[in-house]
Amino acid sequence: MLRGGRRGGIATLDDVVAPRTDSFDLARLRLTAGQGRRLQLHVSVDDFGLGGERYAVEPDPVPVTLDVSRMMGGGFSLRLRFHAALQGACMRCLEPAAPGFEVDAREVDQPGGGEELDSPYVSPDGALDLRGWARDALALALPAQVVCREDCAGLCAVCGANLNLEPDHAHEPDPDPRWEKLRELRFE
Repeated sequence: MLRGGRRGGIATLDDVVAPRTDSFDLARLRLTAGQGRRLQLHVSVDDFGLGGERYAVEPDPVPVTLDVSRMMGGGFSLRLRFHAALQGACMRCLEPAAPGFEVDAREVDQPGGGEELDSPYVSPDGALDLRGWARDALALALPAQVVCREDCAGLCAVCGANLNLEPDHAHEPDPDPRWEKLRELRFE
């Protein structure tokens, strides 16, 4: 049930929306066709396992903005926005990394509209799986490698030295094996 309370001229949804939620009942908003609401929520996003390493999502819980609009003929148009960072080891140099990512995801759930208009995050009874949607949206925003900085030089393939700390690091090149037999020649 919506409360008619106002805070600074803005309608509140204190009785409808818990500030931290993993699942949200869209029907409780009681929107009619063309109406919409913007909700400020917090959701827990599960850690990621990438390349054998564990990456925690920060902050926990993640503050999100959820825009919900009721469409003609039923159904919902949804938009989810948030900023989150992954905390873990850089995949190049193994130093701590915490890259941040902006997420802006949209979903449409139109009953009877076919597979393209059927959101996997909205159940038939109108419950939105906010936790699952936020995790999947963040996963789509991730790069191929989680790095401490974009120009991370990584580790030396020979000795493992951090090339970010030693940019002039080098080793003598191995001799060309095609010339190995010539080294066996002895001129006396």
